[in-house]
Amino acid sequence: MNAEHPPRSPLHQPALHDSGYKHTSGEALYVDDLPLPPGTLHALPVGSNVARGRITACDASAALAIPGVRAVLFARDIPGDNLIGPIVHDEPLLADGEVFYCGQAIAVVIADDIEACRDGVQAVRVDIEPLEPILDIETAIERESWLVDPHVIARGDVRHGMAHAATILRGETRNGAQDHFYLETHATLALPEEDGCVRLYSSTQHPTEVQKLVAHVLGLGSNQVVCEVPRMGGAFGGKESQASNYACMAALGAIHTGRPVKVWLDRDTDMAQTGKRHPFWTRYEAGFDNDGRLIALDVHIYADGGWSIDLTGPILDRALFHLDNAYFIEALRFEGRACRTNLPSNTAFRGFGGPQGMLVVEEALNRYAEQMELDPADVRRLNYYGAAPRDLTPYGQQVTDNRLERIHTELLTSADYLARRDAIERFNAGSRFVKRGIGFQPVKFGISFTKSILNQAGALMLVYADGTVQLNHGGTEMGQGLHTKMMAVAAHELGVPLASVRAMPTSTEKVPNTSATAASSGADLNGQAVKAACEEIRERMRPVAARLLDVPAADAATLHFEGGYVSAPAGGRVTFAEVATACWAERVSLSATGFYRTPGVHYDAQAGRGRPFYYYAYGGAVTEVEVSGLTGEHRLLRADILHDVGASLVPGIDLGQVEGGFVQGLGWLTMEEVLFDANGRGLTTGPSTYKVPAVGDVPSDFRVSLLERAPQPGVIHGSKAVGEPPLMLAISVVTALRHAIAAFGRPGYEVQLAPPCTPEAILRAIVSQRDRALTHAVGLARKVAASPEL
Repeated sequence: MNAEHPPRSPLHQPALHDSGYKHTSGEALYVDDLPLPPGTLHALPVGSNVARGRITACDASAALAIPGVRAVLFARDIPGDNLIGPIVHDEPLLADGEVFYCGQAIAVVIADDIEACRDGVQAVRVDIEPLEPILDIETAIERESWLVDPHVIARGDVRHGMAHAATILRGETRNGAQDHFYLETHATLALPEEDGCVRLYSSTQHPTEVQKLVAHVLGLGSNQVVCEVPRMGGAFGGKESQASNYACMAALGAIHTGRPVKVWLDRDTDMAQTGKRHPFWTRYEAGFDNDGRLIALDVHIYADGGWSIDLTGPILDRALFHLDNAYFIEALRFEGRACRTNLPSNTAFRGFGGPQGMLVVEEALNRYAEQMELDPADVRRLNYYGAAPRDLTPYGQQVTDNRLERIHTELLTSADYLARRDAIERFNAGSRFVKRGIGFQPVKFGISFTKSILNQAGALMLVYADGTVQLNHGGTEMGQGLHTKMMAVAAHELGVPLASVRAMPTSTEKVPNTSATAASSGADLNGQAVKAACEEIRERMRPVAARLLDVPAADAATLHFEGGYVSAPAGGRVTFAEVATACWAERVSLSATGFYRTPGVHYDAQAGRGRPFYYYAYGGAVTEVEVSGLTGEHRLLRADILHDVGASLVPGIDLGQVEGGFVQGLGWLTMEEVLFDANGRGLTTGPSTYKVPAVGDVPSDFRVSLLERAPQPGVIHGSKAVGEPPLMLAISVVTALRHAIAAFGRPGYEVQLAPPCTPEAILRAIVSQRDRALTHAVGLARKVAASPEL
């Protein structure tokens, strides 16, 4: 440390990801990398081979005869409760009597090594009497197969609005599922401890839920189960609830055998057994006035929840909350239903229903612009939220700190949108087989858990006598840089160098009763908790530092903590380490807990009114594409993004999140297809059959900026959440594709395109444009031939 020029606060400054070099070198430890204790066994689930059926017989004798197989456990071997689930306990950990999807766990094989485990899984005999499954939303609706009660949000008289609309559009939208495709698949290592307790090392976004459900399955108290998360190799929502199943299996094996047990899934098993982003089917009616304002919107959305509730209820809620996206709609009625099907239970995924909701209103606006031959960006701008009375969402929350207009103006100017759109029109006029398109997408995304009680977080800070710091908080690190941000907050509050702060693995024995690291709120919640704990320690240290500096006790509040020093306004300073040592000598506590709960959030689902979000994050994207009319293939030429993250805690981390979210979104919208056969078996269970974006799919010209001079009041150091909102900026790709496809037909024709916009889907849309143009030309020719005066 340079005594003359101490390091400044790391807050709001560029910084590397705290594990960046370890990720690159392979030194970063994940659950599968942890050294195995002597005698560790391995476990794998035995999955159902039918989508729905009645179990008539189970025989594990052949599996138990395989050398190395130690046990095969069924539902009857569970000492506690077999039913688990994140909200409603409606999921048998191990099927008991019936199975409800292909891959559902029926038994757990425990063996000396993974090879014996796999052999044992194949040897377990399970006889199942097949029953007719429900494999799609339409069948579920027809059979009234529902998971949760309907949710309705309404405002004004939507029928009256339609009656006075100049243009009415009716239609249906669909979106497919999306696999999380995290680099690290599900994994848990369970260690039996004294007195029947168990310690878990789990790849989970929600260590408290793992703790609670393992205790529930084993018949233990939560104090007898510890869950620790070293780090995750990606999660994206897929490890918010569904990591618990595999943790329970590992813990069950550990308690049953008295030995450590590890569950690690290969890619095929992971993709076959776990849930995805929810597919939605939506019917809508949209009414526009003569100026192009969306004055009425009637929407019925249906989510495919899979076989159990999981998190489908709140995901459906968030889809409804985001049907408006960035636009004020005077009269509306939104109704959401969740369907029960015999597919893996769909679950949280980045955006948590918000992307599916936004797609509906964006399609209505695109169709209107195409029909009226308008620039979709102009139609969007016309409909933005604005000053009262155009500042209330459908559920009655006021849209404050609205940055939509600013982002629109700054982004379209910096992206040179109008000139590029004109250039594209000229290019398309002279190019027969290749067309280009450009699309603009604004985003308004609500930040908070929509279940208000989850908006809380805790932290435990430890300062040692040598001035070094251990940081514990309830958030989990999955590559998103949460630990990096929390370290910056702690270093800033205590005034120490970043190198003095060590972020510890998240553990339920350090911070209890945590919420999942989800809803983009990890830094918001945990950052405030870390700040509170650090402030408490710092205030305890002030009187001690004042004595060391000969500052009157009454002036202790004027001391400044920064860069590893404590300084007095009149001059003089001591090192933070000296103050810490003096605190120890004076028996001053240097540990503290911090707690935070988000104020003012609430929602009444029956009334469809409330303030479910603490604030909104905003963003905008302009994307340019090029499409082949011969193959339907496309490439992204350029993407310009301007995103609102408030006063970024660590700008480099936030830029990475914006870039990654956009690319993951374009994957969902243009290439990723989750497919099942007619019997409900997954067909896309590996990278050979499931395409995710690669380097070549990223725009060759990728320009990402963070909105400047935009601190957010009431949030940790003026920052904003960043994890989920950028994903929806990728909807600009769909608008750009529609623009390019429209150029293959006549002006005024709506483009028939639904995501995922694969080459096949794009080619079908192009053929449709050409066919309609040809039909028009033939009709016009016949009209001319039949009219001598023409």
